[in-house]
Amino acid sequence: MNVTIHNTFLPADDPEQSLAFYRDALGFEVRGDVGYGDMRWITVGPVNQPQTSIVLHPPAADPGITDEERRTIAELMAKGTYAGIVLSTPDLEDVFEKLQASGADVVQEPMDQPYGVRDCAFRDPAGNMVRINQAG
Repeated sequence: MNVTIHNTFLPADDPEQSLAFYRDALGFEVRGDVGYGDMRWITVGPVNQPQTSIVLHPPAADPGITDEERRTIAELMAKGTYAGIVLSTPDLEDVFEKLQASGADVVQEPMDQPYGVRDCAFRDPAGNMVRINQAG
């Protein structure tokens, strides 16, 4: 079997701030920007990986979600516990410095984890946890 990750989805409640983080700070390219009313779905991804994308989507846009569920999602996003992604880079220190200089919300500076990974962590503008591993 040959299966790859094509898209993954992260909620984004402020498209412009999300673009500043993913496009401007991380250097991802914008592959799509689709609007519907006051909502936007923005697809971004690493320039050298055209087959893999992140879709930044309006949280709770599904019409089947109740108002109570929308409130719960908003609360979880505010706490930074709703969604996350793990990225990797061959130069963790450089990526960390660039993200920190951009004003991104630092959760953890680069460190060696007891389970064998060196990583750091940020929250994106929507509160999503973005962990970045040192590539082997």
